[in-house]
Amino acid sequence: MSLRYDLRPGEATSKIYTLIKNAKYKDAIDILNYQLQINQKSRAGLSLLAFCYYSIQDYVNASDCYEQLSNMYPDQEQYKLYYAQSLYKCGLNAEAMKICAQIETPSYQLKVLQLQAAIKYAEDDIKACMNYIERSPTDDVSSEINKACILFKEDKVEEALENFKRAKKIIGSRQDISYNIAVCYYRLKQYDISLKHIADIIEKGITEHPELSVGMQTDGVEVSSVGNTLVLHESCLVEAFNLKAAIHFNLKNLNNAREALTDMPPRTEAELDPITLHNLAIMNMDEEPSSGFEKLQFLIQQNSFPFETFANLCFLYVKYGFYSLVADVLAENSHLTMKHLTQYEYDFLEAKIMQQTSPEQAYRKLEEMTLRQVERLRKLTKEVADVRKSQKEDSIKRAVQEYDENLEKYIPVLMAQASIYWDMQNYAAIEKLFKKSYDFCSEHDIWRLNAGHVLFMQEHSKYKKAIDFYEPIVKNHYENILSISPVVLANLCVTYVMSSLNEEAEDLMRKIEREEDKALAENPDRKYFHLCIVNLVIGTLYCAKGNYEFGISRIMKSLEPYQKKLGTDTWFYTKRCFLSLFENMAKQNVILKDQTTVEIIQFLTHCEIYGKNIKANVEMPMKDEVIHPGRNTVAYEARYLKWLFFEIINY
Repeated sequence: MSLRYDLRPGEATSKIYTLIKNAKYKDAIDILNYQLQINQKSRAGLSLLAFCYYSIQDYVNASDCYEQLSNMYPDQEQYKLYYAQSLYKCGLNAEAMKICAQIETPSYQLKVLQLQAAIKYAEDDIKACMNYIERSPTDDVSSEINKACILFKEDKVEEALENFKRAKKIIGSRQDISYNIAVCYYRLKQYDISLKHIADIIEKGITEHPELSVGMQTDGVEVSSVGNTLVLHESCLVEAFNLKAAIHFNLKNLNNAREALTDMPPRTEAELDPITLHNLAIMNMDEEPSSGFEKLQFLIQQNSFPFETFANLCFLYVKYGFYSLVADVLAENSHLTMKHLTQYEYDFLEAKIMQQTSPEQAYRKLEEMTLRQVERLRKLTKEVADVRKSQKEDSIKRAVQEYDENLEKYIPVLMAQASIYWDMQNYAAIEKLFKKSYDFCSEHDIWRLNAGHVLFMQEHSKYKKAIDFYEPIVKNHYENILSISPVVLANLCVTYVMSSLNEEAEDLMRKIEREEDKALAENPDRKYFHLCIVNLVIGTLYCAKGNYEFGISRIMKSLEPYQKKLGTDTWFYTKRCFLSLFENMAKQNVILKDQTTVEIIQFLTHCEIYGKNIKANVEMPMKDEVIHPGRNTVAYEARYLKWLFFEIINY
């Protein structure tokens, strides 16, 4: 027997209440479970246990306890109410409604109506939800809040916002109301105002609850989980940080989005709510794709999950080329497909799956989608022009926003069409396709970027035209040049060089170097690869043209200092050039100077020394063959390349 639980009844009860008062619910649960093993019919013990489970958001165990209490004391209908609430929190809406129907005590009817309204709201049954709300007293402020929620779900966001503001005036500043207001501004894309309300929620949470350890994880402080307590729930901190992350994600500030998630009160992965779990998966997908897919797959198997989860899982499968998995998910979850995907999204996914076996048929399906969307864009263009004549700012803003939303739907379908020609290396056909969409897409960064890539791939004849597409992207982000993809900067430098614009190429490279030095001064531990990759791409170009002496020399110089420049991406470009060089040396097409031979051996030795803890290859998620960790290092591959080099020069 554990001495921790060897307490007399009076002492145990006193200790339990003290623990609950101090929000140490898990410790209280341990003692209560031990006590109930001795006296299973203890009403007070079972009631406290249910309360503790509910407080830490363990609704499954809470519902089990309240079910026992309801059966043991059928005349005490508060247990039925709590049982129904717990079932609702578990996502068991039908079961919760059945229990609600059994509650007849008049004093509980308002709470029952509110719970029934919440259940119907969760089921998207707006008509039934409104019916329950209208049966509630009109002077009840919660009815005002509920009506605002209904308006929000009906996409009447501006009206919902006004209702939430009225509710705030009635009851004063309350975290959940402030959060709802922030969400409304988020949906209206007024991110600055939304972030202001979020900042107020966070500031109040930090001031009133320093024990929740806000921001300590980001600062590198090791802190234990704060658990899913009632205090955490009422503070709305988790919701606020998730909304902040979503805003930064939409604004393409991925680092800020990730920081918002680490700033929230620390919890173990098992304690995370579905929205946080979803956001962690999405925002860390580039770095941890396997973990991200696991989280999303787990979520769609639950009774309830964030609405975006299903679509995001499907589109990420497409992004990573797991087309058979997309097909499986759509086939196995037909009940979710129509609920969580629009017809447009479903058609797009179907076309991408079809593309693997029948590119021609897929292209025809995509063409039908683009024609419909182009017609819609033409109509919206006319509407925007007409609205501008009225000079009504709100109307203009709404019309432009609708046009932008439809353009964002059109771009992926257009790029899917282009990808079919790209796989066939038919760049001229892609160029013709892009010319057709010029009127709508010429100002869109993704369109410009891909148009530049298509022209770049056609080499000499199109390099000058490619500059016209790459330059605006770089100029738009010139003051924050490290936010631009290194490949875009590299391609622009190559087009400058190949168009005899060497001075422009040098100016751009100097700008990148200054920004990297500035960034390194602020954050010495971080690696920046932009200038390195620019040099690597230029070196690769010379190698491709057969000038290995200059190309390899440039590549080797680009990785200095090795502790700052050697990484998975930079090694990828480097080893390709060395393998090409070795192949041509083996065929006796290339003969190196002795000095270059010595430099190559020294270079590979340095890569071996500094590459011990750097992955040589990014492991694709859910890949059948996993690379042995000892072989998946730059050090291992550099040592192997050096062995190959010795074999060739000694042959």
